[in-house]
Amino acid sequence: MSQSTSDTALDVASVVEDVNLRRIGHYTIIILFLGFFLLPLITGIMTALKTSNAVANTLPFMPPLGDGFTLANLEYAFGRLSHAFVNSLLMAIPATIINVLLASMAAFGLTMVRWRGQLGILVLFLIGIFVPYQAVLVPLARFWNNIFPIADMLEPLFSIVPLIQGYHSALVPLIVTHVAYGIPICMLLFRSYYQSLPNSLVEAAKIDGASITKIYRRIILPISKPMFGVVFIYQFTQIYNEFLFSFTLVTSANSSEAPITLIIPTVGASTSGIDFGIRMAAAFLAALPTIILYVAFAEQFAKGLETESA
Repeated sequence: MSQSTSDTALDVASVVEDVNLRRIGHYTIIILFLGFFLLPLITGIMTALKTSNAVANTLPFMPPLGDGFTLANLEYAFGRLSHAFVNSLLMAIPATIINVLLASMAAFGLTMVRWRGQLGILVLFLIGIFVPYQAVLVPLARFWNNIFPIADMLEPLFSIVPLIQGYHSALVPLIVTHVAYGIPICMLLFRSYYQSLPNSLVEAAKIDGASITKIYRRIILPISKPMFGVVFIYQFTQIYNEFLFSFTLVTSANSSEAPITLIIPTVGASTSGIDFGIRMAAAFLAALPTIILYVAFAEQFAKGLETESA
């Protein structure tokens, strides 16, 4: 009896030991991954809060101590970027809203409505996803500058509109370009979501006499909120961080309408070198709008991803 009891106790102890070792292994892997991903972030924050001497004389991930701590980097970077913040938001917000709405309507028409020639139009959308930016830069610049200079046409109108300036008309070509380039991929995201919806929703509405417009507005649009969150975050991040189109159509960081992606490379740069504290502070300030957007749409983003994976 005692031998049986001791064997049972030994088996339980070995199981507990295996479980503990497995748990320790899991936690170790998690901690290593956290360190791998968080160390660059911590290093950047520490660098943004250090003086130039502290950056040069301390390890990058060490916190600033004593005279090495400063907020002057953030103040200077914000002063340099505040104007560009406005330009980037005036470009990214309307472009994203128009893009998401048009992509949603296009996906609805190509997924839940049957009509002649549908496949051909869908193929054109798919082709649009694979057109590289570099292939359209020269035609794009010639079109907006020589063939259809919409910025010059709208500048007098923008000059009399409250809260914006005449030079903001130069952002219109960027907005239209981002909308045209973003619709195909956003349509594909919406299409994959709409394909997961039951056709009975649309069929029941048709039996009740609802038009295609009413079906989209009353049924599809309300249940698409999670996917709107996903696509809105994705497209805003793409447009806000885009550099190539901005560099092609605006061309200079000294221009009044220059977005933040053109200003960032000039912040902290001088003839004596680069002030990495200021440069890092500018990078974190530039990332704030996307961080705020992720936090604001976190619930819808999670629901949209859950629906996509399902």
